[in-house]
Amino acid sequence: MAPSPMRETSSPLLGLMLTLDVRSILQMASEIDPPRSRRDDAHRSISFEALDATLLDALVRLVNLLDEPTLVPRLAPLIHQEITIRLLTGPHGPHLRHLVIAGSPGQQIAKVVAWLKQHFAQPLQGDDLADRAHMSPSTFRQHFRALTGVSPLQYQKQLRLQEARQLMLNENLDAGGAAVSVGYESASQFSREYSRLFGAPPQRDVTRMRLAPVARPADLRRTIARSTARGTGPSHRSTRPSIVSR
Repeated sequence: MAPSPMRETSSPLLGLMLTLDVRSILQMASEIDPPRSRRDDAHRSISFEALDATLLDALVRLVNLLDEPTLVPRLAPLIHQEITIRLLTGPHGPHLRHLVIAGSPGQQIAKVVAWLKQHFAQPLQGDDLADRAHMSPSTFRQHFRALTGVSPLQYQKQLRLQEARQLMLNENLDAGGAAVSVGYESASQFSREYSRLFGAPPQRDVTRMRLAPVARPADLRRTIARSTARGTGPSHRSTRPSIVSR
């Protein structure tokens, strides 16, 4: 994931990430006819579409539940279900189906991604990941890049660096300690790759992050309300398999 460009504090970049449940997608996908799509839609690493009014309405209602926490346990699952159905019946449908169909390359890669998220600090041994996906090395690399946009080693590197960033931000580890914790043996390599991903050396980046304004739920609600009033909702992106599935 490339670093986001810096924005003026008067116009912060706000977003909403929603984690979807694979079992719910599978159940609903079996009951819903798939939408028509281009042949390559399901194999894109990122699905990016304009947010239509009906999906925006469901997301607004989900965000508004933050003001009524006692209703969250009863209403949030229903809205989650509605959002999943709307995604499956819309332009994102083929992409979601490809990720969860049993035995599909997408599902096999998703399993490997889930394993990597838990074991990213371990060194990768030869074709271990391809073996886990029950694919030949060349086929595995092809499908992995198609679904994530990067190679397995690059993906592991991004996981390591993202985790190191969180350790420095939230647990006050220094760069050396964070590097060791996520599996780096060379401090200079860690600093070099960190700067390449985030645009600044570790210490400078962490300082910048701590000084940046933090968006609150109220900010998100106001942004959505303004978009709704203008009749043009914000763009919606379904992210890579390691993020949209669990």
